[in-house]
Amino acid sequence: MTVKRDTDLRLRTESLLDALTAGLYERDHAMGLALLTAVAGESIFLLGPPGVGKSLIARRLKYAFRDGVSFEYLMSKFSTPDEVFGPISIKKLRDEDKYERLTDRYLPGANIVFLDEIWKAGPAIQNALLTILNEKIYRNGEEDMKVNIRGIITASNELPPRSANLAPIWDRFLVRLELSKISQYQNFVKMVVDTQDVYEDNIPTATKLSEEELDRWSIAIDAVEVPAEVLNTLQLLLYKIEQYNARPNHAASQINIYDRRWKKAVRLLRTSAYLHGRKRVDLMDCFLLEHCLWNGPEQREVIREMIVDAVRKHGYSVAVNLSALKKEVREFEDDVREETRIRHVQEEEQLLPVQESYYELEKDLSQFRGVLVTIEQFRGLSNQEFSSVNFYDEDRNLVNRIRGRKGPRENTIEVNFNGTDTIFRLKTHLVERQEVIRKKPHRILQDFWDERHERLSNYIRQQLTAIEAQGPDELDGIQDHLFVDAAYATVVSANLSEVREALAGLLLQLEKLQFEYGGVER
Repeated sequence: MTVKRDTDLRLRTESLLDALTAGLYERDHAMGLALLTAVAGESIFLLGPPGVGKSLIARRLKYAFRDGVSFEYLMSKFSTPDEVFGPISIKKLRDEDKYERLTDRYLPGANIVFLDEIWKAGPAIQNALLTILNEKIYRNGEEDMKVNIRGIITASNELPPRSANLAPIWDRFLVRLELSKISQYQNFVKMVVDTQDVYEDNIPTATKLSEEELDRWSIAIDAVEVPAEVLNTLQLLLYKIEQYNARPNHAASQINIYDRRWKKAVRLLRTSAYLHGRKRVDLMDCFLLEHCLWNGPEQREVIREMIVDAVRKHGYSVAVNLSALKKEVREFEDDVREETRIRHVQEEEQLLPVQESYYELEKDLSQFRGVLVTIEQFRGLSNQEFSSVNFYDEDRNLVNRIRGRKGPRENTIEVNFNGTDTIFRLKTHLVERQEVIRKKPHRILQDFWDERHERLSNYIRQQLTAIEAQGPDELDGIQDHLFVDAAYATVVSANLSEVREALAGLLLQLEKLQFEYGGVER
């Protein structure tokens, strides 16, 4: 059954992205991922040199939210918690002896947060950020304050120093994206002459997202189905990463992905599906994982290749148990042939070639010069008429030319020697020849095979029907994915086509097999 799409939601998301990226050049992908993580309630880390638009993306993203409150801060080693989380309430401290911060207009009271040069934050700020990033909770004095942060964007022109204890907070950033300068000359020219104010809020109010809407979406996102082909792709990725880490030469560059990151990544895939108006995640969404699973830039290409390989070779084929199905059909074929074919081995006398060009005479040749005759000439002899035959010695020298023909018995030659017809036998050797004798199986066994054939055939037809029904829907619009490069669409479509062809091939193989055992006569 074809999954119904919410085209209005897909168009709404596309319109919002178009408005957010208006006036920006080569930043569509970064803005799309930023919006995706914000709707999913996750965080994104932007890596890149100064001046490539990291802060611009964060400032424009806040315009996507109708009631959004933003907080932006440039970290330094001198930054204090008061500057990020708010100052201490003197009134609370004096009147109630409570140590609480005034969080309005600071990070805990914001919806969209941008923290630049995040690695320069001190330990006190980092520790507070950990619970905010993971649990959306800020410990304000004695109370746990639930924050309503939709998205956190962090940025830096460097990765966290390995010597610093920054691994916990680095792990909290679900999406990691590297930005570089504009690469295409035409976009560069447009950018430098464009006078549009890219910091202006030009997004229509009707397109913006409301708090009520986002809360409703969050519930719907959790209900998005994660189908078998996606779950198996995740398992294959996990297996490939474990294999990568097990190699001795990768000991210093382990790809460490823990359970929490996998769970958050799956919700990101669900969010992507939902914003496309789909009720289920598809394989195209899986390519978002390339931004979630690397620890260092050198691992990005490795992760990308793993995802492409998992989807290209195993995507839908794993979902329909194609490997197991091929094995079962092969075992069925082996069982049938073992029961319906009797292999009879018998010895057969064949001529023994000498250097692949001559046959050798076997008879006592004391009165006859020549022990070899060419294979070509012997095969051309008639068993009726005599014709001229050349005979050679052991050194392949021509020593006799005499009239001859094929003898009355097999593998013999008859020559007219000294006025007498003499028969010479050619040397032979015994060769084993296998003969396959087919037999009809017992009626009970044939009934069992018929049931087995019907079960396998029905399963294959069900899978083909499902692919025919869902395949077009799965492939509909995959080249227009809002958050994934269109180049990956060929990987997804190729896998689905190969699975369809493989299933059709197995069905044909089963039909031939039934004819093979059903057509044997007793």
